[in-house]
Amino acid sequence: MSDPVSALGGITFTGFATIREIGPLGMITLRAKADAQGLQSAINACTGTEIPAQRQILHDGDRAVGWMSPDEYLLFLPCAEMAEALAMIDRHMTASHHLAVAVSDARSVFRIEGPKADQVLAKVVPVDLAALGPGELRRTRAAQVAVAFWRDETGFTLVCFRSVARYVFDLLASSAREGSELYG
Repeated sequence: MSDPVSALGGITFTGFATIREIGPLGMITLRAKADAQGLQSAINACTGTEIPAQRQILHDGDRAVGWMSPDEYLLFLPCAEMAEALAMIDRHMTASHHLAVAVSDARSVFRIEGPKADQVLAKVVPVDLAALGPGELRRTRAAQVAVAFWRDETGFTLVCFRSVARYVFDLLASSAREGSELYG
């Protein structure tokens, strides 16, 4: 198996906020009903967390799980643990209808950091960022492409499809250019 690589090679832009591609990250889409037998133990075995509530993301160190829809969760973990995690999901959920698929190669992940990181996103997503609570995951559009993002203490993490990674990076970098701040 080849070594995983990020879509844009860890590209970075620094303006009034810093935009950087992070990764590669291991990502698994897990589709199952919220009450499926073994779902909680599968998520806990892979990420160390509980099942997240609607529009939430839960973290445990370098692992996380986000609620994507009523029957979809996105798990984040080190790439080296993907095969083991998929096997654990199958073991824990053997009695339940589910689908677990590695999607690491189909996604790109960016960090938006700095005291004005919110201004970068405010220009490109139709979301009231002031109302975005801790641990809240939002699925929306950045300009015209699908993204998911959340806020933490130092900024935002944004996930998009790998096929539009360059477009999303350029969009975020343009939004973060010095002199284009929305306010003070």
